[in-house]
Amino acid sequence: MLPVIYSEEFLDHKTGRYHPERPERLSAVVKALKTADFAEKIHWLHPTPVKPELMSWIETAHTATYIQKLKDIAATGGGYLDGDTPVSPRSYDVALLAVSAWLDGVDMVLTRENPAFVLARPPGHHAESNTGMGFCLFSNAAISAFYALKQPGINRVAILDWDVHHGNGTQAIVETHSQIAYCSLHQYPCYPGTGRASEKGLHNNVLNLPLPPGSDLSVYQPLWEHKILPFLTNFQPDLLIVSAGYDALEDDPLASMSLQPEDFGLFTQYCLGVTRKILFGLEGGYDLASLSKSVTATIGPCL
Repeated sequence: MLPVIYSEEFLDHKTGRYHPERPERLSAVVKALKTADFAEKIHWLHPTPVKPELMSWIETAHTATYIQKLKDIAATGGGYLDGDTPVSPRSYDVALLAVSAWLDGVDMVLTRENPAFVLARPPGHHAESNTGMGFCLFSNAAISAFYALKQPGINRVAILDWDVHHGNGTQAIVETHSQIAYCSLHQYPCYPGTGRASEKGLHNNVLNLPLPPGSDLSVYQPLWEHKILPFLTNFQPDLLIVSAGYDALEDDPLASMSLQPEDFGLFTQYCLGVTRKILFGLEGGYDLASLSKSVTATIGPCL
């Protein structure tokens, strides 16, 4: 059985009729997983309701000023953090629940010593300590890494970001922490313009692999085998967190890469060669059909 943590409340983060990061993303994935060949092997779980102590974990990654700003925008009817990042009346509460879901995922993986998937929104890897941006409100992966390091027996956490966009927020938050490694493979040049190969982190704990537009599996696979796997294996993580974005797909409208849905099954197999303690959490991916097939492909090898 593979836990998938999901709530219909994640659909209440409203971004507007034509916004690519829309509730239908999750609805499409849920439908695909419930009709997949392995549907009976998925254990659907609702995230833990938001508790007061959750805020202390969010504050490991974000300033109190930004958290209050986001809360105030939602409380006054909504608005925008930037031109791409809307906040609706329920967005703050939904973002809190998303963080709770990611932390539940950490607990689930560490207890079972097997993978779990967090099917939540809003995404998080662009959110910086003092602001959200790029559709993202809270830095779910970074917060999860800090939370994991406080659990018994966890000394090192690696974050692998295969979203087509560089996770500027995640990297900025974790790159000074020697117990956290961050690896990103992303289209370059592309939004948000960060993620140069020269960025190594304060402890040589960052590996950025910028890729040219049009890259397909023939470009990705050698990087996995000669760069990513050695980096992760040498770090020896007690937990691997995957920022699982699916906008590097050929059919995705927001980037120019050429991956296919089945390629993500191979990516999962590579990760399983590092550890079975993997938390997958949804980031980008905006073509509904390809997104759904890719999440299904990601989960398949874990079962």
